[in-house]
Amino acid sequence: MSAHDVHVMQQAVLRFLDSLDTEQKAAAMAAFGSPERTKWSYLPGPRPGLPLIAMTSSQQELALALLDTSCGMAGTRTARGVIELERVRRRLVTGVDELDGDRYWFRVFGEPGGADPWAWQVNGHHLAVHITVVDDSIAVTPSFLGAEPATVLSGPHRGLRLLVDEEEMGRALLAKLAPHQRSIAITTDVAPDDILTRNDPVADPDRIPRGLSYADMSTPAKDLLERLVRRYFDRAPGWYGETCWRDALDAGLDKVMFAWAGSDQRGRGHYYCVAGPTFLLEYDNTQDDANHIHSVWRDLRNDWGEDLLARHYADQH
Repeated sequence: MSAHDVHVMQQAVLRFLDSLDTEQKAAAMAAFGSPERTKWSYLPGPRPGLPLIAMTSSQQELALALLDTSCGMAGTRTARGVIELERVRRRLVTGVDELDGDRYWFRVFGEPGGADPWAWQVNGHHLAVHITVVDDSIAVTPSFLGAEPATVLSGPHRGLRLLVDEEEMGRALLAKLAPHQRSIAITTDVAPDDILTRNDPVADPDRIPRGLSYADMSTPAKDLLERLVRRYFDRAPGWYGETCWRDALDAGLDKVMFAWAGSDQRGRGHYYCVAGPTFLLEYDNTQDDANHIHSVWRDLRNDWGEDLLARHYADQH
């Protein structure tokens, strides 16, 4: 990442913070060393920070503009789509428009623009974005996106669908496998009720099934697996996703594993995971008659900027 890119994000954070009054700023800011920096959830419920519902419309625009700096084009559409889908879900449940749907909390850790590391986060139901800034570099994981309902089945937004590629690319990859490959990739007929790493501060790759390796796939299946991995990386700004992809290539795609659990029939619970030396991806769609998606991208070296922070502090000594 260039100093210019960091500057753009830094300016977006400062514009947002400058728009807040004293009470709002106290809610929106914390020390970088706070243990809350690495605590997160994708479930409903309150979080520390300043929620969209407590902001003016102009402050909300600045907050969402900040969210945009953490995403590529596809990631921006999906992240904003998660927030809008939560509004739709609440309207479907209550029958009325509820601003209470805007319960997405923004928080800044440390002092943006200083010599020390800093971070900012957006966290709420089905949306968890965690950005760590160290010198002229950033980390963007853990990165969680979910959808409830994954496809809206009634009302004025009927047919609205989120996380389409995450589902369809996984299905296409499974369908491309030969019978003997499927028997390895499908690790169980019953899908877990959620992603297996949940909201653990540190993702443990041993918690997920191994499945079928990239090395043992046909060329068409390999192409689909590459597209699936890059779809998750595309949640981040383009340059960052490309860096993650090069890191995956350098670590060796032959070591990447794909596993599926549950049914391949639509409307029935299913799950998949993809793991390599540098990353872990999980997707689960089992709740609400398989119309409720959870998906996550974890960096096995650099969640919360751990690798960047280690280098930063080592250079200071």
